[in-house]
Amino acid sequence: MTGARRKTSAAAPGLVTRVRAVTDLPVGVGLGVSNGHQAAEVASYADGVIVGSAFVRAVVDAGTDAQAAQAAGTLAAELADGVSRR
Repeated sequence: MTGARRKTSAAAPGLVTRVRAVTDLPVGVGLGVSNGHQAAEVASYADGVIVGSAFVRAVVDAGTDAQAAQAAGTLAAELADGVSRR
């Protein structure tokens, strides 16, 4: 289950609960997170939010290197804002 999605996985909270039952290590989740709202949702039950495909899409969709850097920075700020709202 990888790639940016419109909704986060409904299975993820249960998976985190199962993992927490067998380890004290931090648990990161990256199941389709692509915006700040989703990052806030995942941060409410996981220790870390993993984002990959949304950054790739933002960079690939940009026209120039400067636009790619701007798009990645904008996405990072949106995700960070979402995580801080949790």
